[in-house]
Amino acid sequence: MSSPTHWEAVYRSRSAQAVSWYRPHLDVSLALLRQAGLEASSRLVDVGGGASTLVDDLQVLGLTDITVLDLSQTALDVARERLGMRGKTVRWIAGDLLEADFAPAAFDLWHDRAVLHFLTSPDETARYAAQVMRALRPGGHAVIGGFAPEGPERCSGLPVARRSPADIASVLGPAFCLVDESTERHTTPAGTAQTFAYALLERR
Repeated sequence: MSSPTHWEAVYRSRSAQAVSWYRPHLDVSLALLRQAGLEASSRLVDVGGGASTLVDDLQVLGLTDITVLDLSQTALDVARERLGMRGKTVRWIAGDLLEADFAPAAFDLWHDRAVLHFLTSPDETARYAAQVMRALRPGGHAVIGGFAPEGPERCSGLPVARRSPADIASVLGPAFCLVDESTERHTTPAGTAQTFAYALLERR
């Protein structure tokens, strides 16, 4: 996994609205989270959430137990400052997802848009799966998205692993079942088209 230094440089050199993965609203993620049973009382973690607007939309929906984790403190600061006083109710964690000390069964919902696709080695993906398994309660759901098989081979100067929804489910292993899937034709702020694949998974 890339270092915090890399992502600090990205967010210090470009605005949050100029990075290639920026969307005003994460519509596909929100639809899958609703399908998973999203409600105001849900405990949700957004890994790699950074400066994403998902936290804004979740607060509009009434969620009060939201954790956002990212390697970049700068990205988290962007989101926190954007939310103003509302940002004080969010748990902001700057750190490596693979080393995060999540409490067992701490969350009902796990959201990841474009973190897993940066994990390209078996060791990294195994550690990722272990983190989801630890942090998500039995019966909880994970919404995970990343570049589809026909998507780009690199992002932000780094190689990625392109995966189908079934591939994503395979990473998490037999403790999770694939409930639904979706694709997204994302257009970057620069006008480039990218295909994302999403998996909605339930922890058995």
